[in-house]
Amino acid sequence: MSELYSNPAEPTQRRGICFVLSAPSGAGKSTIANALRASQKNLFPSISVTTRLPRPGEIDGVHYHFITKEQFNHQADSGELLEWATVFDKGYGTPKAPVEQQLAEGKDLIFDIDWQGQRQIKAALPDDVVSIFILPPSLEELEKRLTNRASDHADEIQKRMRAALNEIEHWEEFDYVVINNKLDDAIMQIEAILTAERLKTKRQNFLHSFTHSFTL
Repeated sequence: MSELYSNPAEPTQRRGICFVLSAPSGAGKSTIANALRASQKNLFPSISVTTRLPRPGEIDGVHYHFITKEQFNHQADSGELLEWATVFDKGYGTPKAPVEQQLAEGKDLIFDIDWQGQRQIKAALPDDVVSIFILPPSLEELEKRLTNRASDHADEIQKRMRAALNEIEHWEEFDYVVINNKLDDAIMQIEAILTAERLKTKRQNFLHSFTHSFTL
């Protein structure tokens, strides 16, 4: 029976997707982003610029591009950044050119940025962005995570908790919300979102030629 049908058309390259993860500090977005990059074949990191100093183990050009405040201000003022924000007196931003190039090449990108960055990147690339907000199971658990992971003084923890409350207020701006109660469950839920978004009709731009090949 297979001889009655012609061979299906080969899928053509689709445009990539920007998967944006945002969350208050301590909710687990960096851990989730790292797990997704390890498990997803076509998911690449968007390497941000930052004015903060490297943490132990961080490599320039791999984790961040570490730049001066002067360089950061120049890039922001000249429109070289797709999004940028100042967090705890440190500048963070996403270079525009490499993102646009990778999307055109069909690569999916993952962004670990705050709600301000999400708002900017969605305004710049409205058809390319899928945004996911990660919530902690409770404020008590969030404070516990912040306390356990850092050697900050109590007043610094409270500063981060106030910033977290401000971040959480913006959850309704996102396409999806995932509560990170159990890490494995949160990762699985976000993987399901990635699959569903990749399978949306509008993103499978090869379907016209593919279905036209279905002839007797």
